Amino acid sequence: MATHALRPVPELEPGLVEEWRAGGGELVELFARARSRLGGVAAFRLGPRPTVLVTDPQAVQHVLALRPDRYVKRSHRARLLIGDGLLAATGEAWQRQRRLLQSQFTGPGMRRYEQRIAGAARVAAERWAGYARTGHLLDVGEEMRRFALDTIWRSLTGHPLDPGTERELAAVPAVVAALPSLPADGTAAQGAVAAELARIDMLASRAIAAVRDGETGPDGPGLLHVLVEAAGTRPEYTDRLIRDELVTLLVAGHETTATTLTWLYLLLDGNPQAREQALAAGAEGSPERRQAVQALVHETLRLYPSAWILPRCAAEDDTLAGTLAGYEVEAGTDVLVCPYLTHRDPGLWKDPGRFDPGRFTTPGRRPAHPGGYLPFGIGPRACLGLQFALRESTVLLEHLLPAHTPRFRSTPAKAAYGLVVRPDGPTPATLG
Repeated sequence: MATHALRPVPELEPGLVEEWRAGGGELVELFARARSRLGGVAAFRLGPRPTVLVTDPQAVQHVLALRPDRYVKRSHRARLLIGDGLLAATGEAWQRQRRLLQSQFTGPGMRRYEQRIAGAARVAAERWAGYARTGHLLDVGEEMRRFALDTIWRSLTGHPLDPGTERELAAVPAVVAALPSLPADGTAAQGAVAAELARIDMLASRAIAAVRDGETGPDGPGLLHVLVEAAGTRPEYTDRLIRDELVTLLVAGHETTATTLTWLYLLLDGNPQAREQALAAGAEGSPERRQAVQALVHETLRLYPSAWILPRCAAEDDTLAGTLAGYEVEAGTDVLVCPYLTHRDPGLWKDPGRFDPGRFTTPGRRPAHPGGYLPFGIGPRACLGLQFALRESTVLLEHLLPAHTPRFRSTPAKAAYGLVVRPDGPTPATLG
């Protein structure tokens, strides 16, 4: 690697930050301005501490994969919901929790969830077939959330999603959606969603008690059984930590998948040829069609990554390696890795605003650098559920794409940037 001169991170003029603040724009608009003016490593001040935005792929890899011990999580935005679950855990606690769950999402571990994913996809396909027969007006986003909840609930408990559980679980996306607008004070924030948190806690308590009583669902033991069994030999797995891991898996296991699938259908509405090309790639069940369907998912994740922003804090002084220079980063600096902007960088992706799944089927069409495409993060804290999410998305699309084309009555005019980047509004449609 070439040696670059060490220099301070270039900082956006305070006047431009104030102009953005006065305009009431989205945070991503400030990020885009900073990257456009200053490049892939840029600084600005939103409060007392300096903030460094990282979109350059080499710097992304430095922060997330090469120096994760120097760029650490301070506190997860969803902590009042997920508590000390894996997404929020740090240090040795995080290492222990990740080791326990990691085997569940690789190789043999994934195979035990294949039938659960397929079962949830069949239920969704049957529901859509009924909608098509009757001309029912559905909301595509709600349908995707329903499928993803069914899939993760089967995987956690061995039970398909029943109407009562579905109503109770609606409290989870309600809290996720409320997070960006909650008060900064922790007590006030907790109070604002107290009713929803109480419903979630009650549901989790019942599910844990059922496992302790020896209950298994028709699909057999699930992830929740793994957590409860861990309590027999690992005293840190109290009922509270099991609850936190259960809720973490519910949030991570449905919110991102549902949002990705919703975006995908909105993108296909404007690019119908992409659906036709995926279906023409091969016969039903063929590796060629599966690859083409997966490319639809990957291109959607490029435009709307599951983790659109990854906050870190510099635990010590460091030299941040970038493509053009080495940058001085002081301890205490907030560092924001932004896959959303990396994925839309015209220096990395040709015509980045265009929906083009061929980027993921044609060699040489996507950046070779691992920091250039990271919808689930990279490095030791990359999302464990990557293969699970890709598998469930692909299986559902293999059922739905050949049979139905949503005809949207209206589509959201913009995106909402919260815990995930999601369509800001309903997505009503009938099925053709």
